[in-house]
Amino acid sequence: MTIKAFSGAAEFSETAPAKINLALHVVGQRADGYHLLETLVTFTDAGDRLFFATADEDHFSISGAFAAKLTDNDGLSDNLVLRARDLLRQAVVASGQTAPPVALELEKNLPIASGIGGGSADAAATLRGLLRFWSCTLPQATLDNIALSLGADVPMCFAGTPLMARGIGEELTSLPELPTFAMVLANPLIGVSTPEIFRRLTIKNNPAIPTSLPQASGDWPAFVAGLRNDLQAPAIAALPVISEVSQLLEEQGASLVRMSGSGATCFGLFSSFEAAQKAETVLKDLRPDWYFQATMTKQEAQP
Repeated sequence: MTIKAFSGAAEFSETAPAKINLALHVVGQRADGYHLLETLVTFTDAGDRLFFATADEDHFSISGAFAAKLTDNDGLSDNLVLRARDLLRQAVVASGQTAPPVALELEKNLPIASGIGGGSADAAATLRGLLRFWSCTLPQATLDNIALSLGADVPMCFAGTPLMARGIGEELTSLPELPTFAMVLANPLIGVSTPEIFRRLTIKNNPAIPTSLPQASGDWPAFVAGLRNDLQAPAIAALPVISEVSQLLEEQGASLVRMSGSGATCFGLFSSFEAAQKAETVLKDLRPDWYFQATMTKQEAQP
């Protein structure tokens, strides 16, 4: 299913790259129930895309490989893109600036509820794009508050660069020294409920990520390999097929395989993008009904 509103007439676009948790340590839980995390995050060339165009009235449409999943679940009326637009517009108008109508098209290329921040990345791309579209500026603290109000992953997606996130996701430390990685993303196209995975987590105070980070780019792969995703075991308990996803990546020669976020997407690191592409081709033949994507991580946010 594809829904188009103004394809070909967009004034510009903004990428919404997939968020990859290279590691995710759950280190505590607040009194209000929110879990405290330490997560090593990077972003990929693969992702969704937002298109922006002038309009007489606000309009929102969805296209792309996974459009049907959203339009079948009220994605046109209750989408983080719209919430991001509305919250930013309120702040812009309150500051004395203008925020005229806009036509938005979300090209949905990433699987839904898959642990790679699709919805959060879309919301973050909406914020970045509308700041450009409306030619407006707001204090960083205001933007940070808007991003966090949209979800714990939105601040890191709004930053869009390799980073360490702590707290509930709002304490960000940039990691410009993190190298790029060639990887394959793999997902069985079965959605995972993040709250359910956290409910299944029995140990809430796991060891933190070491504070001493690698200085040389060549030391990062071994460092990442020594970390973990504390949500992987409870996710496998809820959705055992995640183990098969991991095994398939390992069989194609991935040097490291780990689940991202709360699943079900797993990533496998490869020696080169060419090796990742070869693995993607084989995997698509083995499981044509699953999602596989060879990609590279990047070091800077790109429009």
